[in-house]
Amino acid sequence: MSSKFLAKVSLVLMLFYLFPDTAYSNVSLPAIFGKHMVMQQNSEVKLWGWGKPMEKIRVITSWDNDTLNTVTTNNAKWSVVLKTPEAGGAYSIKIEGYNSVVIDDILMGEVWLLSGQSNMEWKTSFGINNIGEEVENADNNEIRFFSVTIKTSPTKCIDVSGQWMKCTSESMNDFSAIGYFFGKELNKELKIPVGLISSNWGGTPIETWVPEQEILASNELTESAQKVPYFPWAPNMPGCVYNAMIAPIMPFPMKGVLWYQGEANVDNSATYTKTLETLVRSWRKGFKTDLAFYYAQIAPFTHYAKDAGVKVREAQRRALKSIPNSGMVVMSDIGDTLDIHPRNKIDAGKRFANLALNKTYKLSDFPASGPLFKTFLIKGSEVEVIFDCAEGLHCEKADLPYFELAGEDGTWFSAQAFIKNDKVLVRSEEVRNPVNVRFAWANSATPKLFNMDNLPASCFTTIDF
Repeated sequence: MSSKFLAKVSLVLMLFYLFPDTAYSNVSLPAIFGKHMVMQQNSEVKLWGWGKPMEKIRVITSWDNDTLNTVTTNNAKWSVVLKTPEAGGAYSIKIEGYNSVVIDDILMGEVWLLSGQSNMEWKTSFGINNIGEEVENADNNEIRFFSVTIKTSPTKCIDVSGQWMKCTSESMNDFSAIGYFFGKELNKELKIPVGLISSNWGGTPIETWVPEQEILASNELTESAQKVPYFPWAPNMPGCVYNAMIAPIMPFPMKGVLWYQGEANVDNSATYTKTLETLVRSWRKGFKTDLAFYYAQIAPFTHYAKDAGVKVREAQRRALKSIPNSGMVVMSDIGDTLDIHPRNKIDAGKRFANLALNKTYKLSDFPASGPLFKTFLIKGSEVEVIFDCAEGLHCEKADLPYFELAGEDGTWFSAQAFIKNDKVLVRSEEVRNPVNVRFAWANSATPKLFNMDNLPASCFTTIDF
């Protein structure tokens, strides 16, 4: 036996005795489970991770001192299901195998996912209106942030990059502004911890956030996805962002999703409603729950081609009827027609919060929606437009602009409009026999039609564009 071989054996044995865990230590967890995290209260949470095959795993939770036992599979995976208590904390979880992992400073509360493109991604540090003392007063131990690092993948990833952080002046300044102001309102009104997971990428079309097989299963969606242009700042391949930034955190339990996206789909708006329906269905399947899904209608912007922007807004409005447990926040009065990134993120976040407080948490004092087109009645040369959520319908201007009528030839003409009994009566000298009506049909339209809660009406058209 050579001296070189004996030296190698001695070195291996020395390392083994000096660091006995290195030969076995492998218990690990996805990044979404970490110090400072918020877990959904009163729910069943699947805790999963990896280890050596056939490794015995013990999971001990501090809130009930319960011990769960499992064994790692031959694919190096393990999982247990934890029952979480009502809001509160802080708690800890200990995972024991050949090594031990401890997660401490865990809060129980309400968890929300924030997703979409740049307007949801927009950080406070990028610049927002009326920031005042918000940053320096942001410290709040009951609000926690998790930011998913952007990346793509042709197949589903098993983990994301990111870590949970407490809400401080520094972390708030580097987090989704809409997300922070949403979470701040929820925490203030519900008086429980709030966890916010930000998974956004500016410029991404909706198709990148939908599982590729869901797009390919529909010839219509497949053809539509091919119309999305190439941009140097974001991918456009179906499923590639979903695989890397959404799928790895499934099925981490949460209460709902806030979605702000659509600006990157002005080239294929005709299928946006169907694609959004597909996204919601696939995400609910992956998260294994009927998540509340609340989304922003994209804000008016002058520089979209022709009527491309308003078509996306109309597609978003129509999705409300086909997506259960959903809601829409209209941004027409708090946007900036010359800037695709409106800086009024405070009101945007508060509107999302009011919607969630009303619909998800059943607090009816918080306004959920502005006026939404319901139906219309043709009465001779006049059209009566009926809205949902129209109590206290009023206009801030002397007249009521942006209404148009069309006859059988399909030509649109500006029309006079009047509010009567929370309905709008529309007529035009040029259209004696109206067939269709539309409202705010322009990329940059900023109508001043509101309900009693001073929430704006959405654009609409009665034809299938």
